[in-house]
Amino acid sequence: MKEKLRGVFAPITTPFKSDGKVDYDGLKMNMEKYASSPIHGYLALGSNGENKSLTNKEKEEVLKLIIDNKAPHQIVMAGCIFESTLETIEFALKAQEMGADFITLLPPSYFKKQMTDAVLIKYFTDVASAVSTPCLVYCAPQFSGGLTISVDVIKEISKHPNIVGMKDSSVGNIENYLMAADEDFAVMAGSANFFFNAVLMGASGGVISLANAFPDITVELYECAVKVDMEKGIDLNKKILRVNKAVSGKGGVAAVKAAMDLAGFVGGAPRLPLLPIKQEDIETMKKTLEKEGLL
Repeated sequence: MKEKLRGVFAPITTPFKSDGKVDYDGLKMNMEKYASSPIHGYLALGSNGENKSLTNKEKEEVLKLIIDNKAPHQIVMAGCIFESTLETIEFALKAQEMGADFITLLPPSYFKKQMTDAVLIKYFTDVASAVSTPCLVYCAPQFSGGLTISVDVIKEISKHPNIVGMKDSSVGNIENYLMAADEDFAVMAGSANFFFNAVLMGASGGVISLANAFPDITVELYECAVKVDMEKGIDLNKKILRVNKAVSGKGGVAAVKAAMDLAGFVGGAPRLPLLPIKQEDIETMKKTLEKEGLL
């Protein structure tokens, strides 16, 4: 199972039309390009996919389109992000029926003060026990009310036979997760800011937003880390850090989508209430990407 989680995965975005409706044709066009790229798969319905801005019906349609249009060797992680165990299981079962390879779970956060280690362990294990599709947990404090999954939680849930890995987008914790988790538990980096170092330390791969616009260079960095090609890898990592600062670090999903437009994908604007980044910021981004040889 851990072998399936090696490589670079794009936390795929959801394009929208000018009227705010999901642009399924645009998503299919993106999938055609990604299917011929070297990326290993996708996280569908994550934060870059604007999960919380989609209706459940839209989520199902987006997930189906991604699964139906991926390359045969690529895998799909389906974000099942809800506040109740009941609703999470209901959607996880639908994702399982549609053929998702993995279920990705973000900690509930509306009742943040009550989200103790014991509560989170029960939440993750209850969902994982209700489905046969292997589950991943997603540590992203910026999308869960500042809640960071503790090392003790990871140590415990990594023993569950159907919880096989995690994506970590928090700051400064991935080394501790790698040391605490069961040997067969896959830890994936959730940010380009520490992706290269994480793979060198033993992370199986990464779910990297930059791969939405620039899949080839992101995979190239992963391969440098796997081969421990430090001479090439250090220079490439510096380049990716500069690019990532100009893209993801500039304005979140709106900036990622702007970079996708510049790179020839269908990015577009995020769904309201999120706003697109300003035109002057797009021009600044374009200059950076041109300088780095990506346009």
